[in-house]
This record gives sequence, structure tokens and C-alpha cells, in this order.
Amino acid sequence: MPIIKDIKTILTAPEGINLIVVKVITDQEGLYGLGCATFAYRELAVKSVIEDYLKPLLLNRDVSKIEDIWHLMYNNAYWRNDAISNNAISGVDMALWDIKGKIAGLPVYELLGGKSREGVPYYKHVNGSTLDEITEKVESLKKQNVKHIRIQWGLYGGIPSNLNTPPNSEPGFYLNPTQYILDTIKMFEHVRKHCGDEIELIHDIHERLAPSDAIYLAKQLEKYRLFFLEDPLPPEQTKWLKNLRSQCATPIAIGELFNNPKEWEYLIKERLIDFIRVHISQIGGFTPAKKLAILAEHFGVRTAWHGPGDVSPVGHAANVHLSMHVHNFGIQEWCGFSDVMYQVFPGMPYEKNGYLYTDNKPGFGIDIDEELAKKYPIKTSITKWTQTRLPDGTLVNP
Repeated sequence: MPIIKDIKTILTAPEGINLIVVKVITDQEGLYGLGCATFAYRELAVKSVIEDYLKPLLLNRDVSKIEDIWHLMYNNAYWRNDAISNNAISGVDMALWDIKGKIAGLPVYELLGGKSREGVPYYKHVNGSTLDEITEKVESLKKQNVKHIRIQWGLYGGIPSNLNTPPNSEPGFYLNPTQYILDTIKMFEHVRKHCGDEIELIHDIHERLAPSDAIYLAKQLEKYRLFFLEDPLPPEQTKWLKNLRSQCATPIAIGELFNNPKEWEYLIKERLIDFIRVHISQIGGFTPAKKLAILAEHFGVRTAWHGPGDVSPVGHAANVHLSMHVHNFGIQEWCGFSDVMYQVFPGMPYEKNGYLYTDNKPGFGIDIDEELAKKYPIKTSITKWTQTRLPDGTLVNP
């Protein structure tokens, strides 16, 4: 079997979002794999873990031993389940799956047991500053046969006004919770009235409300038949989901902030969520994600892997391969990409008539043009959008 001869970390930002791609190179000429390690807001820390710790640990090891290597990486630092380490592990783990598929001459989903569907349904995002703008964008996606659409009025937390912030308050992105709740209810009423009942609607609270407010909003939105309500609560407050479940039937999706299996185990076993939507690299890669899908299937929980712009195209390819295979698939988040991304990452998944597809090439079927990627350097800076505050200036979850 081939062995690991080198591990490279590639940082690039073709669309202005920092992406981290790991390239595992073998001793066999031309045989390498790609993995996603994207933690867009701590990219240099992830790079250090890969190059300073994982690379020396893994050189000259057999690339076929994915399970053993995953546990070796996971336990080697002793302390575990943090976002930086998990993303670093993910980059290598996905690359090894990519290599295994290339050796076998099969797409990764075939290694798992084959397809459960021929195309992967996805949802896209709609955000607008007015209700009419939102409905126009929804209608445009409907014409493209996109059946699942996430709608936001002013993105996360809405468009605040009348904040009456105290003098000398710290800078940040301010949120008016009451206005956001009322505006969101108006938005759903408007979209259902003008776009019909057949479209599947999604909304992301993004953990920005107090638990009781999140439960109130979930109850008010029940009559609009959401496909799911995303992240109504932060990971630290998920015990409140019992209260939510007892009061309304709005489907709940959660998980993009999860790092530790204990964060999802309880929620799945107690059937407190309907969709698990982890950021695959955030939990350690393809290996733990496929195990998570199996656990969720036993309890009737469906998958909805996290798929925004701060997942690299390699990570999106991994998402699609898992979504193509798992029986308990629910929906795949898909933000859509510019032409330049398809140039930097040839072979990435593509959308057609409401479904996502791969080219059915061995491995994940995706590559990277390293020379072109260099033309889009990353920018390391202070993350501002997570500095979210209430009208009085109190920091809240982003």
C-alpha cells in the first residue's frame, strides 16, 4: 500500500472567505488526496496543527488505515474535541478517503455502500431588505426547481431600528430581539401568501434569541409549516429543546457549532431534533460524520450537513458524497459558487434542476489548481460579524 510522503496546507480565498485545504501526498507518483480543514476565523492555528504536529506524526504511515489514523490524530494531543484540532484532523481524514477512492477507482459514496438517490436535493439562501425583494428571490429560485429555500429578512437578527443604544457603547452588530421576532412572523405570512404553500421554507435564528423567545417564535411559525427552524438555541442551552418540543411541532435543525459527540448524542437519542446539521470538518471529518449519520438513522433524525461559503469546495464534495449515500438524508445546504471557484476547484459538485451532482470520478472527484489558488491569498483579520450585541450593548451569541 502507498504511504504518506508529505502533507501540505493550502490557504486560499477565491470569494474572500478563508479556506483551508489539506493535500496528502503519497509515495506513488501522482497519487494524492484532498481534504477540507476550513475554520475560516482561525486559519493560521489550524495550519500550525497540521504542519507542526500532524505531519510529523503521520509521515510514512500506510494510507489505507483510515480508522486507525483518525484515532491516532484524535488522541495524540490528549485533550480533544476542540474546533482547531478537529478541523486539522478533518483535512487529513478526508484526504485519506479521497485517496482510498482513487486506489479503488470508485467514488467515495460507492465505498460506503452506494447511492441511495441519484441526485441530492438542496436548499439555497434568500435574504432581502424588503418583503417584496424576498418574495421576488423566492420566485426566481422556484423557476429553477429549487424546492427548499431559507428566508431571512436582513440576514441574521433582522434589520434593527429604534435601538436607543446608550452613549459610548462598544461597536458591534446590534440586534433588537422583539423587532426581529415580529418581523420574522410578518415575513413568513407574506411569503406564504405570495409564493404558495408548496415551497419548503427554512429559517435560521442563528442562536440569537433567549430560550423563551426562541420557543415563542417556533410556536408562532408552526402554522407556516416550516421544513425546519435552524439553530433556535446555542449548544449550551439545548436542554430547552424539551420545552420547545412539548409546545409545538415546528421541526428543529441544529448542530453547526457542535464539536463533541456528547453535544449531539443526547439530542438524537431523546428525539429532540429532526435534523442534524454539523459542519463536517468541525467534528473531525468524514469518518465521524458517517458514524453520526448511522446513529441518527436509528432515531429517525435526518441529515442536513452545514454547507455555507465557509466550507471549502472539497468539504462540499464530501457533503454531497455522504448525502448521496445515507438513507436518512434530509436536505443539503448549498450556497452556490462563482465561476472562479469552479476554476480553482475543478470537479466540484454542481447544481442542475434542483439537485446536486458529482462527476462520479474516483475519490471525491475534485481537484485544486494550486497556482490559481495562490492568486487569491487569505486575509487574517479580526472577525467582526460575531460581535453581536443587544440594544443596551450586551454581547450575545452570534
